Amino acid sequence: MNTTRQDHCNSPILPSRRHLLKTGMALAAASVFPLAVAQANASKAPVGDNAYTLEDRRRLGSLEVSSIGLGVQNMSRTYQTTIPTRSEMHNIIRTAYDRGVTFFDAAEAYGPHEVERILGEGVQSFRDKVVIASKFGWNIDLETGERLSGLNSRPEHIKLAVEGMLKRLRTDRIDLLYQHRVDPQVPIEDVAGAVRELMTQGKVLHWGLSEMGTNTLRRAHAELPVTAVQNEYSMLWRGPEEKVIPLCQELGIGFVPWSPLGVGFLTGAIDARTRFAEGDFRKTESRFAPENLPHNLALVDLLKSWAKRKETSPGQISLAWLLAQKPWIVPIPGTTQMAHMLENIGAAAVRFTSAELDELNKAVAATEIQGARLPDFVQVFSDVEAPLKK
Repeated sequence: MNTTRQDHCNSPILPSRRHLLKTGMALAAASVFPLAVAQANASKAPVGDNAYTLEDRRRLGSLEVSSIGLGVQNMSRTYQTTIPTRSEMHNIIRTAYDRGVTFFDAAEAYGPHEVERILGEGVQSFRDKVVIASKFGWNIDLETGERLSGLNSRPEHIKLAVEGMLKRLRTDRIDLLYQHRVDPQVPIEDVAGAVRELMTQGKVLHWGLSEMGTNTLRRAHAELPVTAVQNEYSMLWRGPEEKVIPLCQELGIGFVPWSPLGVGFLTGAIDARTRFAEGDFRKTESRFAPENLPHNLALVDLLKSWAKRKETSPGQISLAWLLAQKPWIVPIPGTTQMAHMLENIGAAAVRFTSAELDELNKAVAATEIQGARLPDFVQVFSDVEAPLKK
């Protein structure tokens, strides 16, 4: 069985494993508002004609965004490498805005370039009312979008990459600009210096890092205050809880989980018989291998039991759990289907009492996941420390 459920993932865009191996790329990606963890049972989050309108706002550092964003990574192609209808992608983006979403996440690497164009077209009529995030850092030809080998965060390249982003996004500034992956050849202080120049010019308003080493985050923040970190984080992958999230709390940096629905796994769309199509990068992840799936589905069973208990869906429980962890965590689930987008933002209506959250946290912590979150040739780009500035 194959699955088409989407989830923004800041992770490998794999037209083929062979291509990824060739290029060496894995394209993945202080002040706070109170967290609404109500001391009462939740009502179910509505979908369809009675879809929820997202009113909650949170802060990533000083940047205000909707409590749930929309990742647009797959809007130029799905996991199965099919091409979504462009007009429908525009419709999803605009409907998300109409339903209260103000935070949209893209990257030059998605497409490459094409997803930024789709987002720019989609938000054009309300550009000044939303926050656009994009990312630089992979070695992508500035004109053609060809994926070249490795990474490129040389200061002059960053500045040119941002000029391209501005054109594709039809805007005069990037609200939140991330370094997509740490370049092991470029000191993070030099990266911060380039971003500072762009800020001085008004072309970038805030900046962040993705999947960086923690020492690099400290150095980056000391050089130029970091607004947000974007790392994979969900019930399926809780690695950031060890070092990254505590460091964000210490430094007053917001946290944006990519793949908050575990690339579809946490929605219940994957079962023990699921096999992935060629070109679907989940086929390369051992946590989804046939020998591991039956064991890992215990987590989905847990989610289904909570979904029944709270009269909602497994995916909404997954997102609500993330929202409940910290008041400065803002997940960015992605989709190419309208119904899934409406369901995702409905997660903000799900509430846990303190006792429920404690119970759920313990159950999640006790659920062991077998297999790695990424294949080795992709994982090598995460947790990298930038070289020291000489």
